[in-house]
Amino acid sequence: MPAIIRVEGLTKKFGPITAVDGISFEVEEKTIFGFLGPNGAGKTTTINILCTLLNPTSGRAFVNGFDCKTDSRMVRSSIGIVFQDSTLDKDLTAYENLAFHAYIYGVKKAEVKPRVEEALRFMGLFDRKDDLVKRFSGGMKRRLEVARGLIHRPRVLFLDEPTLGLDPQSRSHLWEMIVQLPKEHGMTVFMTTHYMEEAEVCDALAVIDGGRIIAAGSPDELKRSMGGDVIFLKTTDNAQAKRKLEAALGVAPGEEADELFFAAPRAEELVPAVIRALSDAVLSLRLQKPTLNDVFLKLTGRQIRPEEVQGADSIKEELRAYRRRH
Repeated sequence: MPAIIRVEGLTKKFGPITAVDGISFEVEEKTIFGFLGPNGAGKTTTINILCTLLNPTSGRAFVNGFDCKTDSRMVRSSIGIVFQDSTLDKDLTAYENLAFHAYIYGVKKAEVKPRVEEALRFMGLFDRKDDLVKRFSGGMKRRLEVARGLIHRPRVLFLDEPTLGLDPQSRSHLWEMIVQLPKEHGMTVFMTTHYMEEAEVCDALAVIDGGRIIAAGSPDELKRSMGGDVIFLKTTDNAQAKRKLEAALGVAPGEEADELFFAAPRAEELVPAVIRALSDAVLSLRLQKPTLNDVFLKLTGRQIRPEEVQGADSIKEELRAYRRRH
């Protein structure tokens, strides 16, 4: 498939802070592409550049064949956006919110009603079309925002942390609809997330940390890069256990919280050797198929924790301070 998004050496600096650091990638048409990483990784900055809300410091980005810096009007006509924070008018009905969006994007008057109703039906909100948005739950508002993004039939729909703050049931309901967009609407979905289970539905992923892409591929390709199943173990002395495992088995375990971990081909056959090497120092041992969380842990040495995602974002605070000074 042809690339509908192309990014070449993209960098964005805010004074001394480098938010995006020379990244390059492509997104194929009619696929779901995910940016996976923690707060402060550069996900939102990248999406803002692709949506023409920010200019890059250097590098180039193209959406639907248009340069995001020099052809911003054409880029904007090609995309739909669902931001992290809601931008719905709570004092309008669901129908009115979508109709207003249609008028802004120049949808022909005769097409407004059928397009709005089609989008509401697709997102399961048609029965609530005449209700004020302020009466909607968080999950319903998110679905309405996605419906709004479909009205002008964009080539690319950008979703920035689309399920942030939603309960698991609402997240699941929203994703059931999002995954249908490429097939039913011929749309490319570009989304950022820190939820590993959401990243699993993507056709392709870029793992981003510290403004740099540190891995890319399909979820299965990234998990295969682990090199086998993952052994997790707790010991009475992790430092000593690391030395023994490296000497006896030639492995260099990572450590997260109080567990050692490493991947190995035919890991189940290696378990007896691990027990022999460590003897009664082993407190517990478990074996599991690699997950995207394991991939991120291997690449960065840490997990994406809920408190990290929901807490204060230090980079954003620094950016706000920089903007106040300039």
